[in-house]
Amino acid sequence: MEATNLNLKAKKQNHFDAIVIGAGMSGSWVAKEFCEKGLKTLVLERGRNIEHISGYETAMKEVWEFPYRNTLSPKIVKDNPVVSKCYAFREATQHHFVKDSEHPYVQTKPFDWIRGYQVGGKSLMWARHVQRWAKFDFEANSKDGHGVDWPIRYEDLAPWYSHVEKFAGISGNKDGLDAVPDGEFLPPMPFNDIEKHCISSIESSFPERNVIFARVANLSQPHNGRVCMYRSRCERGCPYGGYFSANSVTIPAAAATGNMTLRPFSVVQEIMYNNETRRASGVRVIDSNTKEVIEYTANVISINAGAINSLLLLMNSKSDRFPNGIGNDSGTLGHYLMFHNYRIRASGQIDDFKDSYFFGRKPTSLYIPRFRNVGDNTQKDFLRGYSFGMWSGRGLGSMDKNKSPIGADLKDQISELGGWSIGMTAMGEVLPRFENKISLSKTDTDEWGMPLVEIDIDYSENEESMCKDMMETGAEMLEAAGAKNVRVSDSKQAPGLDIHEMGGCRMGKDPSTSMLNKWNQMHAVSNVLVTDGACMSSTACQNPSITYMALSARAATHAVEELKKGNL
Repeated sequence: MEATNLNLKAKKQNHFDAIVIGAGMSGSWVAKEFCEKGLKTLVLERGRNIEHISGYETAMKEVWEFPYRNTLSPKIVKDNPVVSKCYAFREATQHHFVKDSEHPYVQTKPFDWIRGYQVGGKSLMWARHVQRWAKFDFEANSKDGHGVDWPIRYEDLAPWYSHVEKFAGISGNKDGLDAVPDGEFLPPMPFNDIEKHCISSIESSFPERNVIFARVANLSQPHNGRVCMYRSRCERGCPYGGYFSANSVTIPAAAATGNMTLRPFSVVQEIMYNNETRRASGVRVIDSNTKEVIEYTANVISINAGAINSLLLLMNSKSDRFPNGIGNDSGTLGHYLMFHNYRIRASGQIDDFKDSYFFGRKPTSLYIPRFRNVGDNTQKDFLRGYSFGMWSGRGLGSMDKNKSPIGADLKDQISELGGWSIGMTAMGEVLPRFENKISLSKTDTDEWGMPLVEIDIDYSENEESMCKDMMETGAEMLEAAGAKNVRVSDSKQAPGLDIHEMGGCRMGKDPSTSMLNKWNQMHAVSNVLVTDGACMSSTACQNPSITYMALSARAATHAVEELKKGNL
């Protein structure tokens, strides 16, 4: 993408066919589909631009080139008690994250809000797991009465899962499981010996549980000029394009059409509404550097700022017609905010396979799809279910710190391998609840004049009951694999570190109980789309990004068709 695609001082050229707010995981997909279908598209990003390859400033650095050896300095931890909890926030990646002081928010209840404000958003730093939703995930709300019925089913989204998988490049096996339907996969990366052992031992002990290769957006073979080098430095940005990010895949595709104008440093303050047309007319933008206010107009507007920031924008977009936020006839805007329950972890050691190792730093793991409340495997204590990510590794043997060896002794010690460790992290579904919400501060604003977000969200009894079952099943599976010193813990962490905020502007069939229709259009303002996590009506227990991508491509394609018909 060349600099000529940037339009930092656009004042007169302020009308476009489409505007996309947010250049991350979902927004870049909307931009790609709009641009490839001929729409002149303005992409607004509140953060800086990061160019693929040239913008990855730490991608090729070795650990000894960092002052703190890629750990966090005490000052950084002290100044950032929230973001420093994130697994990916390290010395080599901290420039991709929003520091705690840079965009404050109000924690009515504890919530760790992890953000990335730049072109690419969090697609630069994500964990890259891409399991499709099951058919029963789209039906759960209607069956147990929690949340509104999804206006779509798996069959509606299946071709769009395929669409994005083919372009992004997904490694995985076709496992034939209902809980995680098969997709369009490149070959999986090979299992190491400990993984093969865990698969056979756990599946033989628990026939209803499956241990599979975690489908990931890392390439196992060259794909569209990109290749994974097994460096496992993904969160820094990959100059080889080894994993899907907006920067390396979808933004360049949109730019290649000549139809995209990318404007970074643009904080969108308001979606403007026209009473006469009953449509959104455009957006009001604050230049984050100069604080200049600029207005842009378009025929269709797609909101993809990340769930909480998207809700902030929608709630701040008030008019005589919509005094409580644009499109909010149902009164549900900001409510039914959801997340994933990541509190439970289990770990242990394996004494065998001492003559075995592995090749490279494989950037993936095993995955145990949901097995609770599926078919006959019911659990009366809670609704819905959970999955596990499972990892294994082998490090160096223990150094004798008292000897401080040098020369040959040092070489011998660092050549000795330690034993194998295995671990599991559970990911549980969280029920949609009206009381889990965000609101806007009536007194405090940020440096761009936007109200501070107040986040009021917590676990329910359903999630607490699920945690107990997660601990039991995690321990028994590690023990079945022959692990010693099995430890299971409940971190009791606040919501947020899953980094899977969902809901608040949910899809539904009934305009009186939802914000969006089956095409991700606002019921009340049909030329406004919301396709990021804010649109979700439930969470399932799979990592959600591939579902955002599929919804985004589907919604953008439909919007173009509606524009051509004159309906938008």
